[in-house]
Amino acid sequence: MKEIIRITVGLTISCLIAALVMGSVFIVTDKAKKHNEHVNVQDTMLGLLGYTKKHPAPSDLKLYTIYRYIIEDGNVRTLGYMLPVLKGEKTGYQLAIIDLAGQFVNRFDLDITDEKASEAPERSSALKAVLKPPKTFVYADSTIVAKLGQKRLAYLLPGEFTGFKTFIDVMLALDPSFKIIGLEIMEQEEDPGLGAEIKQDYFKNQFSGKSFEEVKKLHVIKEPLPEEYKKYLETKQGQESPIPQGEIDAIRSKYQDKDIYALTGATISSKAVTDGVKNIVTKFAYRINRLDTVISGQHIPIAF
Repeated sequence: MKEIIRITVGLTISCLIAALVMGSVFIVTDKAKKHNEHVNVQDTMLGLLGYTKKHPAPSDLKLYTIYRYIIEDGNVRTLGYMLPVLKGEKTGYQLAIIDLAGQFVNRFDLDITDEKASEAPERSSALKAVLKPPKTFVYADSTIVAKLGQKRLAYLLPGEFTGFKTFIDVMLALDPSFKIIGLEIMEQEEDPGLGAEIKQDYFKNQFSGKSFEEVKKLHVIKEPLPEEYKKYLETKQGQESPIPQGEIDAIRSKYQDKDIYALTGATISSKAVTDGVKNIVTKFAYRINRLDTVISGQHIPIAF
């Protein structure tokens, strides 16, 4: 009997130690994973803005995140924007609530620092302090505003939409007039050699330079991608172009107004990205214009 107890106690202690070790390893690796993901997203955003290791971002470039929530109070639905605001020399957050027509409803100071705002649980705690029951809220999306000096440089929009197989995650960069600066495919599980080619420069770079009016009318065309256009699209920033300098402007002008050339054998994936990008841009432009009207009317001291 004593031997059984000894073995049981020994196994229990071993299990507890193993669980402690595994838990510790998970915490460390999870933190490392989140850090790597954060660095990857940061590098992607800077890359879309044209900054690289050889051409680093200037010191006065700042990135500010707006978090959008859907708030429900019985049958009434409103939109809540967590806005980075100036608080002395630091950045804090305010919650601006507007109705679905874009009219101002209310606003609250939030007890959350700029550093903690990146964590979803911290944001939820801050929102619960001002949105009392029966109000409920759910996270919708986020927008990163790039500010260079005193001017807005660009909007960075994480987005997700349905592809041919599963979901496609992207990052879009728009200038203040909503012209597309660049598109990056963050995650996708389309068919290798077919739909997965959406991540190639010769496809995703077709969106770069499209104005807001052009984006609203974008379609997919089932025509072979012209070779000269493909070479132009595959030329990376900072690299020597295979196209003579004198021809670059002519090629850009020739194809700028064109729709998106579909990938061979992957029209559905091509259309999914085109429609997804069009949807993200048009909805964002509508929302940010109404939000800016509220910010101006209420004199909210935004940081961006």
